[in-house]
Amino acid sequence: MATPKVKTVRKTAPAARSNPIQKTDGKPKAAPAVVKLVTTKAANKERTATSAPKPASMTGPLPPIVTLKHLAEWAGYNHGIAKKQAIEMFTGFVADIGRVLKKGSKIRIPNLGVLQVRIRPARPARKGRNPATGEEIRIKASKASKKVAFRGRKGFERSDLICASTASLLSAAGDAG
Repeated sequence: MATPKVKTVRKTAPAARSNPIQKTDGKPKAAPAVVKLVTTKAANKERTATSAPKPASMTGPLPPIVTLKHLAEWAGYNHGIAKKQAIEMFTGFVADIGRVLKKGSKIRIPNLGVLQVRIRPARPARKGRNPATGEEIRIKASKASKKVAFRGRKGFERSDLICASTASLLSAAGDAG
């Protein structure tokens, strides 16, 4: 019996184009760029599903107060990052937000809103009147203050939050009953 012959095929890189300008330049060529491997969402989900179980805070109803650790845990699970690394990233993110706000800049987060520092100047002491009796009263001086304010995006109303929390409560009640 004769054994079938198998052809081996070798792929070679295409020949580089010659550029007369580079030849006369006399400068050394730059190293080729490193190619990043891009993973698809499906591959990412497979990796996270096999690497770690779903966090407990994601399986049941949402906790009444969602902390930075919860957010980091969820982001770590969804993006295939270790929990410690995700917590470090979120802590650094919050520190960066604080640093930017201290310098007086606004932070605009699409689909969420704007964070900014509102400055209220100091007001001197003054005289006022009691509207009921007409008696003159002395109003104390107030100090200057700075407060971090959040303004939600247009259409991001309290009703959005109420609907989301009601839906989570209803789903939790449905699971319990």
